[in-house]
Amino acid sequence: MEKTLPLFPLNLIVYPGEDLNLHIFEPRYRQLINECLEEEKTFGIPAFINNKLPGYGTEMHVTTLHKRYDDGRMDIKSKGLKVFRLINFENPVAGKLYAGGEVELVEPGDSFSAHADALTQRLERLYDLLQIETDYDSVGENFSYRVAHKVGLSVEQEYELLTLETEAERQLFLIQHLNNVLPVVADMERTKQRIRMNGHFKNLDPLNF
Repeated sequence: MEKTLPLFPLNLIVYPGEDLNLHIFEPRYRQLINECLEEEKTFGIPAFINNKLPGYGTEMHVTTLHKRYDDGRMDIKSKGLKVFRLINFENPVAGKLYAGGEVELVEPGDSFSAHADALTQRLERLYDLLQIETDYDSVGENFSYRVAHKVGLSVEQEYELLTLETEAERQLFLIQHLNNVLPVVADMERTKQRIRMNGHFKNLDPLNF
């Protein structure tokens, strides 16, 4: 399905179902968000990485105007809806301050996967090593989207995940990433432990030569 969207490029990745808070201060984006509020229409956040638009992004819905300042700035809450592929990009749209373009909405693939248990085991190991408490639910659909920002992916890797259409592909991608990361994190923790032990009194067994 194709549609025209006002576009708000950002150097970040937003996933379907994700909540995103934004402080709107540039005149072009104040115009964009005001129109979305008044006309109840959506906008798109195409990923802007390494000074270019690689092509994928997320359709967004403004859920709440949290605060409007006297000078026109706004704090808004928004939610990711669907992934899209950018067909063309017009900057600015004729008669507007902001950019826009034609996009093709990507039909979502399967939103559940048999790899959820394997992914959960690796996540628990990571957070245990880092001594971080997290709250996530592996039972619901699109589990990968809900933990993608919590596993140390680069923005390029987060973008690659956005381009994968099925939950199984995305979970396997995260599992492979964690397979690579966990040994490094474990080694870092061992190094930190050795550093903490340095300078402490040690009860050493005598060596027989």
